[in-house]
Amino acid sequence: MATIVHAVAGYLLLLLVMRVLKRRAGSQMTMFEFVLVFLIGGIIIASTIGNDKSVTNCTCAVIAVGLMHRGLSWWKSKNPRVGAVLDGTPLMLIRNGVWQPEVVKGMKIRLEDVEAAARARGVASLREVKHAILERNGGISIIEKET
Repeated sequence: MATIVHAVAGYLLLLLVMRVLKRRAGSQMTMFEFVLVFLIGGIIIASTIGNDKSVTNCTCAVIAVGLMHRGLSWWKSKNPRVGAVLDGTPLMLIRNGVWQPEVVKGMKIRLEDVEAAARARGVASLREVKHAILERNGGISIIEKET
């Protein structure tokens, strides 16, 4: 039982830590998914070097984390505010062609990152960008100005 309690506490703690960290980790995964992968890997490692090396202990811990993940996923689908807390919300880096310095500074985004996202979309210059959005998974979406 202690293993299950530790697994659940570890899941919640890692989810909080990854939420506090910025969005670049895992790039294509949301923080929610990144924590799941990270924690399950850690549980499996801990079960091989800890005091209780049984397969049952490891299985119980992985199942507990899987059920926590499934429960939080269900909760997110029923309550958008929970999803916003766990996964974050998209942030505008450029709004109507104007940089949002407080967001850029807070997210520690470099100009080069936004330029690279624009080039990947076929936009030659940031002057042609109407909106640049930092997505929940850490990617940057570019919306061009209409010509």
